[in-house]
Amino acid sequence: MTNDTRVSPAQTGYAIFSEATSGVVDYERIREIANSLVPFGRFAGVSITEVSPDRAIVEIPVSKNLTNHLGTVHAGALFLAADIAGAAASAGALAPRLAQVERMVVRDARSTFRKPAVGRIRAIATVDDREVRRVLASDAAEQFDLDGKALLYDDADVLVAKFHFDYFCNITAS
Repeated sequence: MTNDTRVSPAQTGYAIFSEATSGVVDYERIREIANSLVPFGRFAGVSITEVSPDRAIVEIPVSKNLTNHLGTVHAGALFLAADIAGAAASAGALAPRLAQVERMVVRDARSTFRKPAVGRIRAIATVDDREVRRVLASDAAEQFDLDGKALLYDDADVLVAKFHFDYFCNITAS
């Protein structure tokens, strides 16, 4: 696989999203760019299928390469999907200022595994809309924390895992 989206040294942070966020926000283009950014996600076959201001959805394909010795989806694959979904949900929520984000990293993550995960898995992620509204209401540079959540479901819509993320972000002035 090749990396179709290359970030030049001059493009720091999330500047790569500027084409999709200047003027009318193009959430489909944000999804396309985000899908191309994480080589490990592409290697594992994890795919972002939806990005909106309210949520992101990521899918883990059915693959023997993503299972553990018990034949269920490996916890690492579940974490990868939740992590990518959380980042994509953050991108969608912060879209009007996304190109000004310099850094967004996971500070802390917590997981709860509820059922064995079998087959195709969907991760549905959201972020704290109160903090997003506050950040979007300003055009100042700042550091902020953002809480995210990803719920993972199997094909029968059974909740198999929950993830909570604490993100550390910094954003430049608009």
